[in-house]
Amino acid sequence: MTIDQDLLSRYTLTTWGYKQGEMVGLMIHLGVRLGIYQALDGAGPVTSGDLATATGLHERWLREWLRSQAAAELLVTTDGETFLMEPEAALVLARVDQPTYAAAVFARQRDPRVADGLVEAFRTGLGLTYDDQGEGSEQHTEAMLAPMARALLVSTVIPMLDGVADRLTAGVRVVDVGCGTGLALELISAAFPESTYEGYDVSERAVAAARQRFDGSDKVTIHLAGGEDLPATADVDLVMTLDCLHDMPRPDLAMAAIRGAIAEDGTWLVKEIRSSSEWGKNLRNPMLAMMYSTSVATCMASAMSTPDGMGLGTLGLDPETLQGMVAESGFSRFLQHKVDDPTNIYYEVRP
Repeated sequence: MTIDQDLLSRYTLTTWGYKQGEMVGLMIHLGVRLGIYQALDGAGPVTSGDLATATGLHERWLREWLRSQAAAELLVTTDGETFLMEPEAALVLARVDQPTYAAAVFARQRDPRVADGLVEAFRTGLGLTYDDQGEGSEQHTEAMLAPMARALLVSTVIPMLDGVADRLTAGVRVVDVGCGTGLALELISAAFPESTYEGYDVSERAVAAARQRFDGSDKVTIHLAGGEDLPATADVDLVMTLDCLHDMPRPDLAMAAIRGAIAEDGTWLVKEIRSSSEWGKNLRNPMLAMMYSTSVATCMASAMSTPDGMGLGTLGLDPETLQGMVAESGFSRFLQHKVDDPTNIYYEVRP
């Protein structure tokens, strides 16, 4: 067998590149937990000594961390002694109120025991629920979704839905299926206080966090239940499923239940990952490897957590697949909205 040395070098560099990503991710985790990025934001050029004075952290550790960040091209330096966080980097790493903020996804390190569970899943076919994916998994999910939700849900997405903002202002019934820790409910209930809200989720950890979030509120009720458990009341004015249908073992059952719960003039807002049924089109996504890896570790794991799970996974609900399932569930109107969100597509569905 003849070995192509150039190809061998490429595979070697690519493989070690992913290990580098793992270690840089750990450094970002430390930067988030220790508040170093916030200390760097707007500080101008600083040395490790300057940063130690500002943060109370150990200078030698900071110096090595700063050099790691500069090597990762997250900070700027010319001499390895003085470092600058550019404003554009701050928008990604330090400013938690911006839709571009991404560092929060590194705030939680995955429990090593999750890997053991995934090994078993490959052998049995039965995946991990979100609660099986380790303590703090619910907060990790919110950290990934929060920046774009805060930027778009109330200001952009709700006004796109025909007549929905006016109805919410007047006061209607809203149900968030797959509500997680309740972020979307918090945003929308603050903007439209005359409406009443219910959240459904199967994660005990997420439900506990959501109930704590709305402790004392008489406008928001959280249920430990799945979308398929939604009562067929035919009176819900707005149903939301935000980035969660592809995680469900049986999204078809949840869709059928939503059809029974929604009013005949109601609206169903669906937010799903931007994807295609064609492999070649998905290759346009520069983060495709991360998306499929996330699916194995999280989304498909949840979607395969019951013996009858459909296992859609992160990229499994492309527009054509979603439209077909929605139609099978008894809905007749399906509209895809154009929203400036690079990761997600937003749909307006009606009976």
